[in-house]
Amino acid sequence: MATEYLGIDVGGTNVKMGIVEAQTGKLSNFYSHDTASWRKSGHFVERLGDAISIQLAENKAVEKCGIGVPGLITRDRSTLVEITAIPEINGTPIIPYLKERFPKCDFFLENDANAAALGEYYFGEDETIPEDYIMVTLGTGVGGAAIIDKQVFKGGGGNAMEPGHVPSKNGKVLERNIGKNELLDLANNMRKAFVGKTQLPNDGTISTTGLVAAAAEGDELAQQVFDEVGEMLGNSLVSMIRILDITTILVGGGLSASFDYIMPSITKQLEYWLTPYYLDTLVIKKATLGNDAGLLGAASLCF
Repeated sequence: MATEYLGIDVGGTNVKMGIVEAQTGKLSNFYSHDTASWRKSGHFVERLGDAISIQLAENKAVEKCGIGVPGLITRDRSTLVEITAIPEINGTPIIPYLKERFPKCDFFLENDANAAALGEYYFGEDETIPEDYIMVTLGTGVGGAAIIDKQVFKGGGGNAMEPGHVPSKNGKVLERNIGKNELLDLANNMRKAFVGKTQLPNDGTISTTGLVAAAAEGDELAQQVFDEVGEMLGNSLVSMIRILDITTILVGGGLSASFDYIMPSITKQLEYWLTPYYLDTLVIKKATLGNDAGLLGAASLCF
């Protein structure tokens, strides 16, 4: 019988969970609940426990559960420290609580970007991923992870690899420059000043899908926006590559649809700053798990 794990992806908008087959990554018993209503109840962790109890009752063979959370956790992976999207659960010793409630199940906690990165190794479509790589996730914010010898690199206090919060241009951290909302602000501001021919609207309503579609058709302004994003991200990647000496980079998250359009300016920065030692083995590619990255990543913590 195939080994199965319970994977849980706690997000600011939804909590998603499902049973994942260890050998194939096949997902079943998918369940999603909106985060807001559990927050309103004032008993978020208890509601999470209730949802887990249903999954475990319906899948009696499951003995391991992985949980990815959006924020900082203790180095021993037992307690929530700073979960920005759900601050009322900060300080909660979530693993001891769940272990006491479900003594027959082992629980594993990790930051969501770290979990997603690990998921690419175990469940990704790319068979050629080495045992050391960096993953950057582009979405509402900018997340990151380093996998070294197939293990999440934790750093000193347990929360290494926060590339979204390193200094960038304009006196801001990186994700305040290239997070989803900031990317759209940048595009709308650049549109106001642009005098050439473009299909992007000038009424402040540019969307990420519109931006990608325009770039796909060779729109000059759309490409200029992505060049700006790629330059900032590229400089950040140079720092990570130099510090960690890792030259395989995966790019994931909702905004990774822009991958092909940000790559030229990323490449330009990398070629400017890095020596052949790094460039000769450098590989940057798109992550493959898409919307299931968080859930499959959480399940991969059980290996």
